[in-house]
Amino acid sequence: MKYEGLIIRPPSEAYSLLLQVTTGCSHNKCTFCPTYRAKKFRIKSREEILEDLAEASHYRRVRRVFLCDGDALIIPQPRLLDILASIRRSLPGIERVGSYANAKSILRKTPEDLRDLKAAGLKMVYLGVETGSAALLEKIRKGVGVEQMVDAGRRIKDAGILLSVTVLLGIGGRTHSIEHATETAKILTRIDPDFTGALTVMVVPGTPLYEDQQAGRFQLPDTFGFLTELGTMIAQSQFTDCFFTSNHASNYLPIRARLPQEKEDTVRMIQEVIRRGDRGLLRPESLRAL
Repeated sequence: MKYEGLIIRPPSEAYSLLLQVTTGCSHNKCTFCPTYRAKKFRIKSREEILEDLAEASHYRRVRRVFLCDGDALIIPQPRLLDILASIRRSLPGIERVGSYANAKSILRKTPEDLRDLKAAGLKMVYLGVETGSAALLEKIRKGVGVEQMVDAGRRIKDAGILLSVTVLLGIGGRTHSIEHATETAKILTRIDPDFTGALTVMVVPGTPLYEDQQAGRFQLPDTFGFLTELGTMIAQSQFTDCFFTSNHASNYLPIRARLPQEKEDTVRMIQEVIRRGDRGLLRPESLRAL
């Protein structure tokens, strides 16, 4: 496989074939994200993609494919359908194709487009929601507002595609911590995703967020402030059926819970950890990572 630059994927795609169909991110303006800043966005040629699929056809037991890099759904519909068809031809045992997407690229697709992508094999989409606060969405330069984010998430759900959203603990800093937690609970309720992953913000040199931190314009919540946000989001969200996790390497307290079934027990456990204030119950700083 001929990868260009750093390749990332969601934790749940750990055993998937990583097929790079674009390089970089079509948006690439989020203040907290360093991932694609060194890459120029482009859509790979059909020949490049087919060459990688020809190699992958010799691999054993490929059941899932994840489309890299940051936003494969920005690819024009005919080309994206062709890529999905090529995957089926090259990997006849494939069960699921997944992709990152941003709200703007989803909203460029019609509901019929999304249903066609589902029929062609796209079964999972990962959407970075980050926060439900309108002010914070603008501040971190997500490029969309709350209503657009909700619309994008619901379009994926309505097409029958599994939706996994990401939210960022701490992205409101200390000043807007509670606003961030409560507004994020509201947007999660409105989108009602199949999966939610809560990550914890780690400020990376070279990002605008780092510059804000260095200038004193941004200050992260303390360790138990992150947990307060997590508990608030879970307590105030109303899900139909969502698998909620905070088991990313950035998180202090790993959580895996089916909501709403395990909601009360999960919130009670988080509150008890906060009450005890025992850092020995948390992931050590030395083991936290992006």
